[in-house]
Amino acid sequence: MQLLLTGGTGLIGRHLCRKWVADGHKVWVLSRDPQRVAERCGASVTGVSSLDELTNLQLDAVINLAGAPIADRPWTKSRKAELWQSRIELTERLVSWLERRPQRPALLISGSAVGWYGDGGEILVTEETPQLGADFATRLCATWEATASPAALFGVRVVHVRTGLVLAREGGFLKKLVPLYKLGLGGRLGDGRQFMPWIHLDDEIAAIDFLLKQEGATGSYNACAPNPVRNRDFTQALAKAVHRPAFVHAPAFAVKAAGEMSVLLLGGQNARPRRLEEAGFTFRFTELDAALADLLTP
Repeated sequence: MQLLLTGGTGLIGRHLCRKWVADGHKVWVLSRDPQRVAERCGASVTGVSSLDELTNLQLDAVINLAGAPIADRPWTKSRKAELWQSRIELTERLVSWLERRPQRPALLISGSAVGWYGDGGEILVTEETPQLGADFATRLCATWEATASPAALFGVRVVHVRTGLVLAREGGFLKKLVPLYKLGLGGRLGDGRQFMPWIHLDDEIAAIDFLLKQEGATGSYNACAPNPVRNRDFTQALAKAVHRPAFVHAPAFAVKAAGEMSVLLLGGQNARPRRLEEAGFTFRFTELDAALADLLTP
């Protein structure tokens, strides 16, 4: 296949590039720094700075994962604008470019997150669950999906991947948590009852690759392990994995000092990947302890 990837230099994108190159696909990555794409993604991956460079290329699929990290700094007005621009404005340009193309790919896989649902509390969340909140992250995900969906009007199948918290060895949110936990500074947030839908990076890559190959795939898919855990259980599992106690407790009022972004920390979704499993996808990591052991064992 001939594939175009946005967000190709990010954590998920880099691993997708390596897999697809190893599988014999040809991959192009849209990047603001195309000269560094080969270094980050693999020598045979081609970086481009403009979609117009690919106008005459016959693409089989576009995978749209570009987006600034949502939880690495407070949601100031300028940060919100950056988060919006990196997802919505880029997707608008991408869909407009697809519409103008003389030859269109069969498939657009576009990023999203389980944050689309909002804070679900105890509710079991599947792809059929309506939105339950209206915070900034929920609105961002909803608009991201709504911006990609019009590609279906001109014959492109559209798949939205609603990703949970990605567990990875060299990046993602574990990169920040593990050093703290190794110092014995880990602990639950608030009452610790909020659900944390998680997914091992290997399963995230496998799920996106699975959807790429499913000719009938369309609509939204939750990309999260079948067994979400509560924050208090995640805390204990991570502390056990690094052989340290987890006595620190951040009360809700202290977490709320982070401002609007605290909704990501104190809320969550009891999300299940119903559509992926019904389509025949098999998760390699279904239990958190096994996932952490795989990632944190030297």
